[in-house]
Amino acid sequence: MRVMFVPSPGIGHVFPMIPLAWALRAAGSEVLVATAGQALAARNAGLAVVDVAPDFDGARMFARMKREQPELVATMLSARVTDLREFAPRLAAVSSMLVDGVVDTALRWRPDVIIRSPIQGAGLVAAAKLGIPSVDHGSGFVRSIGLAEELFRNMTEVFDRHGVDDLPERRVSIDVAPPSMLGGPVPGWSMRYVPYNGGGVLPPWLFADRGGRRLIAVTLGTVAPGMSGLGPVERIIAAAPEVDADFVVALGDVDTSGLGELPPNVRVAGWIPLNALLRVSSALVHHGGAGSTLGALVAGLPQLVLPSGADRHVNADAVRDAGAGLSATEDELDADLIARTLADDGLRRRAGEISAEIRALPSPAEIAGRLADFVHEGHGD
Repeated sequence: MRVMFVPSPGIGHVFPMIPLAWALRAAGSEVLVATAGQALAARNAGLAVVDVAPDFDGARMFARMKREQPELVATMLSARVTDLREFAPRLAAVSSMLVDGVVDTALRWRPDVIIRSPIQGAGLVAAAKLGIPSVDHGSGFVRSIGLAEELFRNMTEVFDRHGVDDLPERRVSIDVAPPSMLGGPVPGWSMRYVPYNGGGVLPPWLFADRGGRRLIAVTLGTVAPGMSGLGPVERIIAAAPEVDADFVVALGDVDTSGLGELPPNVRVAGWIPLNALLRVSSALVHHGGAGSTLGALVAGLPQLVLPSGADRHVNADAVRDAGAGLSATEDELDADLIARTLADDGLRRRAGEISAEIRALPSPAEIAGRLADFVHEGHGD
């Protein structure tokens, strides 16, 4: 079976797909990732990747938007995304930038199925043109029911240009959110969330003896620092001396030179795979990204979520409502709130229960088998 993944051009969209891609390849399928921008990082997971839009530069696009449409950017940063259909026109515009490359790759490579980000309409066009199934691969708690139809309505001209007059006939979705946190039935197939955060040589200090002191991990993900700045980190650093714990602030390639002198219990690190950092941590403070949220749940850690727009409010609300962590604004962030996250046994117990729920869900290997059966059924033999 040939499987083509079409993630949206961002780390947060492609990383959740990597475990299923690995499982499919381990089961004997051929796997190809067709994407652009930051999502090309899939190559570092040992996967074959095609850059379908070499001129695509998400960071440059956002910087231009900040210059030319500051009010729109301010709205985006404060928006509470609860229904992705509201953003269908913007999602369709980004999808249209990738669609020609995705369709051309699909025509040349001839996949049996396309697995796509729910917000990526290019995969819908390609799957419909080839008459093959389309599979939505979720990445968090925001829902996408009805989004494919909205993308179709907003991309009618693109579908027409490629000779497609409807959505793919056979569609199914994969959901990686714990069912107990969704507040309703899961559409499609539930799959165990397996964190993938890239590889790297882990620093020796990560596993050093800390003399019984607890460690709090801090991250703002790969997108938030460029959009919202390092305000939350500055507040954490200011509060750290009053908290009886050590802090590791993992910010990747972000310029941290402006943070000034650090307290003795704070270490600012570069790129550390978050799942490895959480393995030795007692709590996580983060921006509300889906990967960070689910990673902490898998690790069974209480979390303090500081949402800053997009789907992050939905993720933060899900954690708070489930009793697995706290949610706060940047202005509310202080030493007492951090200490409460670390000390609350109820939060830790509930996080552990959700971790057990996640681990009991079907694995990527099981879903790979189900997907093969689904595609085979469509062949009618």
